[in-house]
Amino acid sequence: MDEVGAGSAPGDIEHVGSCMLPTPWATFRLHGFVDPDSGAEHLALVLGDVDDGAPVLARVHSECLTGDALFSRRCDCGAQLQEAMQRIAAEGRGVVLYLRQEGRGIGLSNKIRAYRLQDCGADTVDANLALGFEADLRRYEVCRPMLAHLGVRSLRLMSNSPAKVEAVRAAGVEIAERVGIEVGLDSSNLRYLRTKQARMGHLFSIIEDEAEG
Repeated sequence: MDEVGAGSAPGDIEHVGSCMLPTPWATFRLHGFVDPDSGAEHLALVLGDVDDGAPVLARVHSECLTGDALFSRRCDCGAQLQEAMQRIAAEGRGVVLYLRQEGRGIGLSNKIRAYRLQDCGADTVDANLALGFEADLRRYEVCRPMLAHLGVRSLRLMSNSPAKVEAVRAAGVEIAERVGIEVGLDSSNLRYLRTKQARMGHLFSIIEDEAEG
């Protein structure tokens, strides 16, 4: 896809520029966006021609500093991000939208407080509720203008969460297919993943395999 200059994209999100980003799997083009309403900075990693109208292999990934950058095994976020980038590299075409909404939307400091409650026995849902938050406060309205700027019309969305697929679709994004991304199972996060399966509707065959083993 040809480079597009900085400026407002459809939906009044600002595209601030792009650059090449070499990674272990491929060299992506990294795009920066700013939501003028909240000031939040979001990213898109793009590989190949994604503006030809065909559904694009994609991951809508909410920031998880502990998992993505600090290699935490409390969750499967970092493993999913790496797997998504690797799959896109293998296909030669795709997009990762990296949204800055840490801790399912409660922020980093509150996420640490929630982790402390989990250390004391709460699960990932009850910890958020105990702090006065909903189980999941993430929003996906920025996806549509970001994808429109990139020329992407439809996604093959890598996610284990049917609810997330519906939330992204409700935000105005066409979803052609949900693609499972079951990676990162670890003894440290098995309870967390089971909670997401039982209380948030995530689909995990690997947990069933672990139970049978």
